[in-house]
Amino acid sequence: MPTRRSATTRTTRTLVSPHAHCLELLGHDEVVVAPDSRARYRVDRLLGQGGFGQVFLARRLSRSTVIPETVCLKVSRRIDGWLREAYFGQLLDDHPRAIRAYEAFPLPRPDGTFLYCLVLEYAPHGDLSAHLERHGCWTEAAVRREIAGVLQVLGKLHRGSLLHRDLTPLNVFVCDGQRLKLGDFGIVRQQTDERGITASTMNAMTAPSDILAGVAPKWQARDDVYQVGQLLAMLVRGNAAARIRTPDVKKLACSDALKEIIYRCIGERRKRYESADELIEALRKRPEALKSGVLRSLKGVHLAFTGILVRTRREAIEAARRAGAIVHGGPSALTTVVVRGRPNAQQAAGKEGGLKLMEIKRLREKGLAITLLNETQFWRLVSKR
Repeated sequence: MPTRRSATTRTTRTLVSPHAHCLELLGHDEVVVAPDSRARYRVDRLLGQGGFGQVFLARRLSRSTVIPETVCLKVSRRIDGWLREAYFGQLLDDHPRAIRAYEAFPLPRPDGTFLYCLVLEYAPHGDLSAHLERHGCWTEAAVRREIAGVLQVLGKLHRGSLLHRDLTPLNVFVCDGQRLKLGDFGIVRQQTDERGITASTMNAMTAPSDILAGVAPKWQARDDVYQVGQLLAMLVRGNAAARIRTPDVKKLACSDALKEIIYRCIGERRKRYESADELIEALRKRPEALKSGVLRSLKGVHLAFTGILVRTRREAIEAARRAGAIVHGGPSALTTVVVRGRPNAQQAAGKEGGLKLMEIKRLREKGLAITLLNETQFWRLVSKR
């Protein structure tokens, strides 16, 4: 858990600094006793607060071979989020990339009410937002490795038809060895069908624009992927103060291959990676080179053009049609051939990352056979009698 603020989330709300005026749910030096285990914790100071409640730094006073001496106490008056976090704490108890939940218990108060407590692992370097503010950008190798690690937790949720919906830099924590761990499962929900779940509760910081605008009313696994794409970009940029937009991807200081991954995560919704496992594979594998193929004739092929051609696009289209090709405006499930011209310097994600080139790669991943031709090959084929 964080060193300066909590990572809880509710409906598009703003986190409050621990230095801001607030009524603290626990007092300084108060000793909290877990009813079942009888473990005792002394409250040190408030770390932060959010929609769930408040997070305190605490010290374990009783003996334990499992619970470390320094922990976080996450405290709320609400039982719903507490139940979910306690459940996922048990589900992910042995996962090396999830913040551990050691205990969960209700705490009776003198006025007859209850506080709902979680004893959580303490992340000594804080949340990702605070860490980037202090230390700046990460190397690409570290970004790929650590985000792939966090995605292992998300993959486990996705395989169980569960959606996290709160993958923000405030809910990803930096532990020793610059190791990232995922926390805060308070708004995780299970989808009952492939359409997703109603997107009513979210954090506006990294929620997809189409979800915020109400264009896509159902949250799906690909929307969790969008949020991970934002985390990737923030790590590369070294700043988590604002979300990144697709036009900004080409300016990131990383390889074109990673730019493509980020663009696909945060770009058009239907073209995103469909699950955490798909994104893990993309982060770990070498990018496929787009090599030109061989073709004997254009007759009957479904063809699209990309890049800057030596001759005008109109000339090329007319020549392709005379050769018997069916010309499309861009790659699709029908496309069998793409003619590639010189890359545009303003491509979305680098030399190999034009929108049409990225779509070719996506379609190939789905098993579609698309032959790539350079312009010389194309003009040679259309000149055949």
